[in-house]
Amino acid sequence: MVRALERAGLEVRADAGTRSMYSSDASLYRIPPLAVVRPRGVDDVAATLAVARETGVPVTSRGAGTSVAGNAVGRGVVLDFSRHLGRVLSVDPETRTAVVEPGTVHAVLQKAAAPHGIRFGPDPSTHPRCTIGGMIGNNACGSRSLAYGRTSDNVAGLELLTAAGQFLSTGYDESGMPCARGADDVIAGVRAVMSRHLSTARTEFDRFGRQVSGYAAHHLLPERFDLTQALVGSEGTLGVITQATVKLVVDAPVRVVVVLGFRDIVSAGQAAPAVVAHGPTSCEGLDSRLIDVLRARRGPDAIPPLPRGQAWLFVEFAGEDLGEVTARARALVGEGLADDAVVVQDPRVQARLWRIREDGAGLAGRAPSGKPAWPGWEDAAVPPARLGEYLAAFDELVSSYGMTSAPFGHFGDGCMHVRLDLPLDQPHGTATMREFLTESARLVGGFGGSLSGEHGDGRARSELLPHMYSADAIALFGGIKHAFDPGNLLNPGVLVDPDPVDADVRPAGHFPVLSLAMAYPHDDGNLAQAVHRCTGVGKCRADNSAAGGVMCPSYLATREEKDSTRGRARVLQEVVRGELPWSHPSVHDAMDLCLSCKGCASDCPTGIDMATYKSEVLHQTYRRRLRPRSHYTLGKLPMWSRLAGRVPGVANRALTLPLLKPVALWMAGVDRRRTIPAFAARPFRRTFAPRRSELKPVVLFADSFTDSFSPEVAESMVRVLRDAGYEPRLPSGSVCCGLTWITTGQLDSARSILRKTVAALAPDARAGIPVVGIEPSCTAVLRSDIHELLPGDEDAALVASSVRTLSELLAETPDWTAPDLTGTTVVAQPHCHHHAVLGWKADADLLAATGATVQTLSGCCGLAGNFGVEIGHYEVSVAVAGQNLLPAIDAAPDAVVLADGFSCRTQVADLRERPSVHLAQLLDAARPGGSSTG
Repeated sequence: MVRALERAGLEVRADAGTRSMYSSDASLYRIPPLAVVRPRGVDDVAATLAVARETGVPVTSRGAGTSVAGNAVGRGVVLDFSRHLGRVLSVDPETRTAVVEPGTVHAVLQKAAAPHGIRFGPDPSTHPRCTIGGMIGNNACGSRSLAYGRTSDNVAGLELLTAAGQFLSTGYDESGMPCARGADDVIAGVRAVMSRHLSTARTEFDRFGRQVSGYAAHHLLPERFDLTQALVGSEGTLGVITQATVKLVVDAPVRVVVVLGFRDIVSAGQAAPAVVAHGPTSCEGLDSRLIDVLRARRGPDAIPPLPRGQAWLFVEFAGEDLGEVTARARALVGEGLADDAVVVQDPRVQARLWRIREDGAGLAGRAPSGKPAWPGWEDAAVPPARLGEYLAAFDELVSSYGMTSAPFGHFGDGCMHVRLDLPLDQPHGTATMREFLTESARLVGGFGGSLSGEHGDGRARSELLPHMYSADAIALFGGIKHAFDPGNLLNPGVLVDPDPVDADVRPAGHFPVLSLAMAYPHDDGNLAQAVHRCTGVGKCRADNSAAGGVMCPSYLATREEKDSTRGRARVLQEVVRGELPWSHPSVHDAMDLCLSCKGCASDCPTGIDMATYKSEVLHQTYRRRLRPRSHYTLGKLPMWSRLAGRVPGVANRALTLPLLKPVALWMAGVDRRRTIPAFAARPFRRTFAPRRSELKPVVLFADSFTDSFSPEVAESMVRVLRDAGYEPRLPSGSVCCGLTWITTGQLDSARSILRKTVAALAPDARAGIPVVGIEPSCTAVLRSDIHELLPGDEDAALVASSVRTLSELLAETPDWTAPDLTGTTVVAQPHCHHHAVLGWKADADLLAATGATVQTLSGCCGLAGNFGVEIGHYEVSVAVAGQNLLPAIDAAPDAVVLADGFSCRTQVADLRERPSVHLAQLLDAARPGGSSTG
């Protein structure tokens, strides 16, 4: 089959890594495909279907792979539309329509429409990465469906290929009546099926807005026969969409959010219909259980002030006039539906509130019990008037199974999202799952509800449809499917003749016990649990820099699934299953372009820490084996830099002489296009002179990078600390955090190095003396990685709690005042580890206090320690720098470039030959008589 696809001239991937990455979407299910085809046009889709018919191999369409019900996985060929077919073909502001390819990302369409003052209405929480084709497949809605409706309400026409390879075009004529062209035998077959089930089609469907389970048969009644709306929500089982014409709307310029606080989630659900009567664009419910997870993950500052309560409704009003919109918001507050309320007009605070809701599916990946929480029953809906009653009954059902949950969702539409701590790691786990889902289906059926409110039924709920529909309705679905796809080639196992809900469950069962180097304290020491944190919501495929994030710089550079956090997690899930060995080429191909930036550790809603997992992979692969030469050079750079520091002139000449430089770079595993920073003539540790002083003592952690390459940074740090009332001193003996050993997977050595460092720092930490770091990545090791490598070590925990950044220490200093930098323009590039582990807020507050004009960049600089200088990484490193850093500094030629990270400063110097400074240097230069920042 693969050879047949290749002979057809298709872009085919069938290696173990690709099959692993596409074996799951955002659901519970794991079904490795035989191959993945990335079509470049309609002809490629037709060719794939032709091969499928010849070989009898099924085809599953896939966009961003964010489907949570197993809608986008299959045993045959997966068609990935997101790689090549993602163009907005046209935008017509007069008709307010756009023509798009199925792989078009929602955010890309919005960007194309925005200059015309219009947008696509439905806005799922995955809008930065979900595709329009996927939204059509599932009939997605989003949080503003009260205003804009479902996807089916916003599609003006479709072009698709049937399983038989026939072209079918649907849409509406000038009078607004549905019309279709092509596949006449299919249309005739559907009409014949409908004629046998008219009573059922008229009575069992379209009972409330979020009834999306099954096929939308009511659109196929003879008096209308609207194929466009009927095909939306068919989950790729009836045809393969190749193009869509969508409707666009005018976005109201003014938005005001009301947050209503309630004593519990049931009360919030009961109040939702009365809230909707006020005409909001959105009415979203959240439970305190979800908020608690977010606070635990990101700290108390992650949540804006909320009104008192244990559950909340986020209600948005929109319009043309601020006064009118605010009056509507205050009218809702005045009705007294809630225990407390707050009106939010500040767009920045509104954005923080909506981010909580958008990250809901990922945040809910941890149940209130602390255990992993899974999808499967994540978006059932009931008529809104019965939502409160349903929420109470559902909570009782969850409790009866000894499980916990954190519900949230589109309460204005009666739709509830939830993840559950199903006992999938237990021998009876899938049986419990099946029993619970069956009971849940009976429950929602009894409320006249829908098993799915917007995510489709997929493999998670298709088998349960008889609890919602009559036998005649199920037969109707089968007839529609047979008319379109008699050979059952398109997405089999979904909707019609479904697979069992408990088959092919990805995280079910026990995984082989692995001897690990890292402790994984947040996952009970279990790497299998850690990598299964990835629920597949795909936030790593979005440009997170728009929200101040970092994840995932390599994916943004290559747009390859293997270079996303999710793709890597899927491959590692195969490793912990025992399907792939650590040393498999697919594992290393997936890990190769991971920058170890740790952006995912903070930006991924589920807390994936791919940098740690990569270190584990490298450790397991090369332990007691010959390593890549860069591991012996860059991986042990602090050791070599100490030796070079004894004869810096000789070392520098070896790296600059025309004959020696290429050889030295090759031997070091360094790309020849890189400029290696010069070793300092006088390393800081050799020149530092402590003073006897009455000032408060502080331990200065002078890392190897600063000591050997940038001693001037440490010297500025000393002056700033003394001005702030501190007397720095160095630890006794030579200390190192072991960072380069960690990133190259030399974890036994890293652990030994860290033990020595802890022994040197612990006496001061016990005395209450802070340890202030200079280099963010090294400081982050002492704050975070130390727990992974020295678990249970009390001294290590004490040292970690004593570590401060310069900005954190100064924030704790009562008498210190930030210097006046009014008139100074600063472009600040936070180090990735600073963003992900240490937090940038203290730095942002300090810079704001100086009065400087500061542009804080998002994303990674692209160098990321040893990554960007290694052979094979140069192009990606430069591409990552080109996402945010290079455009920003090019646009501000007179600004001070602030970069605490040695790698960030090196990247700026290497790619733009421009100076940049550490925060200590910026503050030092602002002292009376201070040194210049260069």
